[in-house]
Amino acid sequence: MHALKKGSVLLNWINIIKHKMNYLSYKTVSVNKEHANKKWYVVDAEGQILGRLATEVAMILRGKRKACFTPHSDCGDNVIIINAEKVVLTGNKMTQKYYVHHTGYPGGQRIRTIGEQLKRKPTFVLEHAIKGMLPKTRLGNEIFRNLYVYEGPNHKHEAQQPIELKINTIKNKK
Repeated sequence: MHALKKGSVLLNWINIIKHKMNYLSYKTVSVNKEHANKKWYVVDAEGQILGRLATEVAMILRGKRKACFTPHSDCGDNVIIINAEKVVLTGNKMTQKYYVHHTGYPGGQRIRTIGEQLKRKPTFVLEHAIKGMLPKTRLGNEIFRNLYVYEGPNHKHEAQQPIELKINTIKNKK
């Protein structure tokens, strides 16, 4: 290999390139929680398919649709979901899909169909679906706190001036 001498052509070109390049423009931007531009969105779940709605909301909560997405920080937006009881499931999932939990006592396994769960607590169905699509870490728990699910058409976040978001109109940017 050549040793770079003071008057060599290669060294002159390297110096020219160094002076013309702006090194600051090549730095990776890593957005933290304080610098994330968080917006508020309201989504109407009436007539929406559960899984498709949950995937889009999880992407918005995570911030994956933003240009400044940073995987190790909470840079997603806040989402309000209204009319959670009017979500739709395809096929026979209302009677065939089960939620299983255990009380912790012997013989304490409890099983409910999704139809029963929608009658008891409709917000749980959406929260459970969306939480399953977020990271299983402290960051996932922090992101999940940006989700607000309500049964009826009313919510208590009018002061944040949320933007109405139609999930059916979002296009994948691939």
